Amino acid sequence: MRFISYFCSVVLLFLVGCELPTVNSPYSEQADNAVTLYSSFSLRPKHLDPAKSYSENEASFTGQIYEPPFQYHYLKRPFTLVPLTATSLPSIHYYNKNDIEVSEDDTSSEVAYSVYQITIKPNILYQPHPAFSKDNKGQFVYHHLTDDQLDDINKLADFEVQGSRELVAEDYVYQIKRLADPELHSPILGVMSEYIVGLADYAAQLRAEKQLGKTIDLRTSAISGVKVVDRYTYQIKVIGKYPQLRYWLAMAFFAPVPWEADAFYAQPGLIKKNITLDWYPVGTGAYQLTENDPNSRMVLEKNPNFHDEYYPQQGEPSDLALGLLDDKGKKLPFIDRIVFNLEKESTSYWNKFLQGYYDISGISSDSFDQAIDVAPDGKYLLSDAMKEKGIALRTAVEASTFYIGFNMQDPVVGGYSDTAKYLRQAISIAIDYEEFISIFLNGRGIAAQSPIPPGIFGYRNGEVGINHFVYDWEKDTAKRKSIAEATKLLAKAGYPAGRSQKTGEPLTLYLDVPASGPDAKAQFDWLRKQFTKLGIQLVIRSTDYNRFQDKMRNGQAQLFQWGWNADYPDPENFLFLLYGPNSKMISGGENAANYQNAQFDHLFEQMRVMPDNDERRAIIKKMLNIITDDSPWIWGFHTRQFSLYHSWNKNVKPNLMANNTIKYRRLDAQQRSSLQQQWNKPILWPLLVLVVLCILCLLPAWLLYRQKLKKKNV
Repeated sequence: MRFISYFCSVVLLFLVGCELPTVNSPYSEQADNAVTLYSSFSLRPKHLDPAKSYSENEASFTGQIYEPPFQYHYLKRPFTLVPLTATSLPSIHYYNKNDIEVSEDDTSSEVAYSVYQITIKPNILYQPHPAFSKDNKGQFVYHHLTDDQLDDINKLADFEVQGSRELVAEDYVYQIKRLADPELHSPILGVMSEYIVGLADYAAQLRAEKQLGKTIDLRTSAISGVKVVDRYTYQIKVIGKYPQLRYWLAMAFFAPVPWEADAFYAQPGLIKKNITLDWYPVGTGAYQLTENDPNSRMVLEKNPNFHDEYYPQQGEPSDLALGLLDDKGKKLPFIDRIVFNLEKESTSYWNKFLQGYYDISGISSDSFDQAIDVAPDGKYLLSDAMKEKGIALRTAVEASTFYIGFNMQDPVVGGYSDTAKYLRQAISIAIDYEEFISIFLNGRGIAAQSPIPPGIFGYRNGEVGINHFVYDWEKDTAKRKSIAEATKLLAKAGYPAGRSQKTGEPLTLYLDVPASGPDAKAQFDWLRKQFTKLGIQLVIRSTDYNRFQDKMRNGQAQLFQWGWNADYPDPENFLFLLYGPNSKMISGGENAANYQNAQFDHLFEQMRVMPDNDERRAIIKKMLNIITDDSPWIWGFHTRQFSLYHSWNKNVKPNLMANNTIKYRRLDAQQRSSLQQQWNKPILWPLLVLVVLCILCLLPAWLLYRQKLKKKNV
């Protein structure tokens, strides 16, 4: 019996000695004192070089590491630019063709060029990095590495010596030069070459040097429209007026890159080991990348050299009640480390989120019913299960628009006659996007009334903002017009009951789409039913993406589905999609509908160079009235982002324009640890049952052993 007692004692000691509530934690970092945010990625970032990176999944990293001169205010809406490394927003001076300075109010035809002058703050340091390391003689330690020196180097952390230096204006100019480097293939070179004076010529010069086999050294050449004024000041010269440049200056494309990093990473030995700027960024931001393993996890840690930056002092009136100003004036960042784990399956991520091992979560279609309840009035609320865990829901309409376009050059659906407009307006009424959003987006969207989404200057809310050709305003809400109204319009268009008044033939329309998977079949079936309401037959023509693009460029598509995500929060970035000179057929631009309206184009040219004021708003209103009348699009919808946050997350306010928002976030790590233990208590009764079974199994053997001992003693 003594043996069994010993066995039970050992088991109980094991149970008491273990920290049972945390035995299933997937993270080793919980043992240290650093405040760690846990997130994930499903696709490895392809580019972390700011000259090349243009994907949303990459911005999760580059936004925390690199610092362009400007950023978006974390709390204010509409989205508002504020200085980041700059001392103030840029000073802009306008000049005519005689180099005489003119007023901003002068017409754009009188402004030959604009000069943006930007001054950055002193004493901003780069993150520690071996590219900056120097010896006692002032020579770079790691700029001329031999193969022997690289034997033990497999990742950036293997370099023992780290250095830094001050951020200067030359670093911003150097990065603009990098946009023209033919080896980098920057995705914005074409756009910026249309505006930055000399950039196109500079790119051609670099291409010629490359073809001649010359080594490109960006420090020894200059762009005529970009120059360093002094240590902390630089200028960008722009053709005519281009006020949208200030938004580009809040993107990583215009963040500084030190020449030392380029020189360091250009070494063939490092390139062979995949130690490049695309893999290991160098920045001045709040965080630095310390671990890059795309097959497992990526880790950002607080930049020990990060300059002084503080949580905003002001926001919107509602921010105070939501606790979003509790940390006003406090030094950033609040979080020490961000761990991004590879999660290929949404189910795995969701389960870990419910256990408290991820701090935030989106809502997939599979988990939507578990997370969200639909109220009788159609509002989306958190489910009781989420409320019990203290989870909060945050939603925000994204700066994007999705639509079905008519090819305005098509003889059936195109044109500008009244009958052509009636046809397009009838179809616009029939396609019930409220139903589409409910069925296919789980309600995560709003029906569009124009190309401009909420949060962008020029968006009109309420009755004044509805498309009166498609909606009526009833009981303080927009209500889609009836199919009866659409049928009347269809008859006025010459297609009563969906048949041609001239030939009696049924109207058949063609929707071109790129080849898609089986999941799209349900949406296509739904679309056909919408057209059937009017007696119109819809034929969906699916082709491979290259063929689809060719049809769009050649104007061979009749109807098509398209979408646009904003590069920056300006109405120009949406209304240019209908600007005549941007016609895809004519110039290969983004006006896929090939819409042409001289009055709209004239107003667009005025509006695009204006500051946000009442006059600009009035012009936008006129433009929206024109395009809702012409109806070159079925306006479609704007998506709404749903995000879930555990209660230990603080300072949470979705900002869909900014990519550098982690520095504002705060976590109550103690509360998280407590709730993790509460939610993940191990179930002990199976182990106790196992102990009892072991005892019962051992008991006969022990009794038999005791009997043998008695016989032996006798």
